[in-house]
Amino acid sequence: MSGTAIRGLTRETLVRPIVQISLDLKSIDEALARASTALESGADWLEVGTPLILAEGLRAVRALRQEFPGTPLIVDLKSMDGGYFEGQMMAEAGANAVVVMGRAHDATIERMCRAGEEYGLLVMGDDLAAADPVFEAMRLERLGVGVVIHHVGFDHRGEHPGLSPLTDLPAIVAATTVPVQAVGGLSIDDAIGCPGMGAPIVVFGAPLAVDGDSGHVGLKDLPRVLTEACRRVHEAQIHYPTAVAKPAE
Repeated sequence: MSGTAIRGLTRETLVRPIVQISLDLKSIDEALARASTALESGADWLEVGTPLILAEGLRAVRALRQEFPGTPLIVDLKSMDGGYFEGQMMAEAGANAVVVMGRAHDATIERMCRAGEEYGLLVMGDDLAAADPVFEAMRLERLGVGVVIHHVGFDHRGEHPGLSPLTDLPAIVAATTVPVQAVGGLSIDDAIGCPGMGAPIVVFGAPLAVDGDSGHVGLKDLPRVLTEACRRVHEAQIHYPTAVAKPAE
């Protein structure tokens, strides 16, 4: 894959792990500065994080696209309704990928995927709060998403310490055929290990967490730590668990 064209990403074409930096910030200026550091450190994709979308809206997408015209932009919109129109809006602002929630109606996911077809968006389906993450991942793939995100939410982790997306990750990867991403409270070492579990799109948050939800890296140390993390991700071997039999629908 080259440039910003990431819609057609598959497990077969994803031969080198990808580093995605989530800009979970509250201002465009801060996001632009952090994005520049991330790309200089070796990151591949930039994520317009949910806090940034809440704070700045489409202005953030347009600003990042203008500043970094050759970098894929993922918008963590967490869409729950109006799938086609929200996808269209993000694409027209310069996004290359958008996130729709698995807890949304089938119609919303399908319409987001239709917007993806018409506007060249990669649609990523987030399984947060699914009662059965493996079944949800299969459902999201069936409805047309191009990437499954296995996500254990921040609030839920706070109420239930010790939860990790790595627990169900091998089963989700084995039950699906599209690329999979794991997010939620991972340390740097945990995240670097994701390609070996079949999830080669690795997310690091900004601010960068050293130990899951705590111990953030300061701005002074960020270039050094992130450069090393990107190097280790890019050198990691991708391994896919053996496929499992899918239950009858």
